[in-house]
Amino acid sequence: MARILRGEIRWADLNLVRGHEQAGERPVLVLSHDVFNERSGTVIAVALTSQEPRAGYPLTLELKAAKLPKRSWVKISQIRTLSTERIGKRLGRASDEELATVLDGLLEIAG
Repeated sequence: MARILRGEIRWADLNLVRGHEQAGERPVLVLSHDVFNERSGTVIAVALTSQEPRAGYPLTLELKAAKLPKRSWVKISQIRTLSTERIGKRLGRASDEELATVLDGLLEIAG
């Protein structure tokens, strides 16, 4: 498999889930650094959705730079550590500004 890089948007298999977790095969935004992804066998990522959210930033952020096939929002509160075996094809890449905003939102939620 090709290297999984920070800022990439990739397909991921999020099953099996519980409660309010995002489920199914869906895009995720990779947050973890490249060296972590390569050496750990896992990635830290947040789920994307094409359903317009009711909550705004810091819980969600619309991605505009990624040129995705559908209008998409990052669900910042839906952070997951995933095995690289769950990660599939690359769909696009978030801009550096979007990635920084997502990370700031995560810090705001986590306090």
